[in-house]
Amino acid sequence: MTKIILGVILDLLLGDPYSLPHPIKLMGRIISFEEKIFRSIFKTELGLVIAGFLMVLINVTLGIFPIYFLLKNTKGIVNYAIYVITYYYCISARMLHYESMEVKKALEISLAAGRERVKYIVGRDTANLDEKEIVRATVETVAENTSDGVIAPLFYIILFGPMGGLAYKFINTMDSMVAYKNEKYFYLGKVPAIVDDIANFIPARITAFIMCLTELSPRKIQNAMRIVLRDGRNHTSPNAGFPEAAVAAILGVQLGGGQFYNGVYVEKPTLGDRTREIGIGDIFKTSKIMYKTEILFLIFILILNLM
Repeated sequence: MTKIILGVILDLLLGDPYSLPHPIKLMGRIISFEEKIFRSIFKTELGLVIAGFLMVLINVTLGIFPIYFLLKNTKGIVNYAIYVITYYYCISARMLHYESMEVKKALEISLAAGRERVKYIVGRDTANLDEKEIVRATVETVAENTSDGVIAPLFYIILFGPMGGLAYKFINTMDSMVAYKNEKYFYLGKVPAIVDDIANFIPARITAFIMCLTELSPRKIQNAMRIVLRDGRNHTSPNAGFPEAAVAAILGVQLGGGQFYNGVYVEKPTLGDRTREIGIGDIFKTSKIMYKTEILFLIFILILNLM
């Protein structure tokens, strides 16, 4: 458990500096290379589905075995350092905070700057977003990625150590790169999308539950949980709606709703009750919820370890 806490502290202190090498960048290059190779081999719809399955198989294996053999063949402080550094690389809380604050800073300069900056963290079309829509997009991204980038990696690290963390990161990176429902990726991304949905099923719900507990009063906790249970499934993703509904409930705003993706309007249900209008300050508030959720999750794990 000490190694995990040290990994979390490293993430909080360092984040993900662009100048440092990062395993996720390597994973991205591997996935791009695999896509190129498999597209040259498989030409049919079924073939692309098989290619997606093979990508999952190969990449989960790459997430497990290299680090397993590295840890097995090292000892002492080197072995300990590999654990801590791997855990640090698997967690993205500081990076999420940084990216969301960059959107906030840009939006405080101008609407055009906010639209340009939010493109780095969302998949929707940003050219015509107004201030509230930019804030909403940022809040939703931080809420969803509190699960995908913080709690889910910690969940798999606790269960399976560095192998679990890296295998999960490979699955999640595949999902972000090939699991699109457009013409290019519809078949290739089918299996990676399903595997990512399965991998995030439990962590997303744990994240939403702990987010609710970050509220101080029993009445607010009860209300947040009520909204999560009511609206958690109001999303095109089977998982993202749960942490987003929790954040919507805590902030007292409404998230979700239809958006344009690649020029096509996608209708989406809403999450939460609009007790007030969303504002630029909600970006920082969501970041605080993320950090509180991470800390509370670790406290729960520490308590379980002591029992």
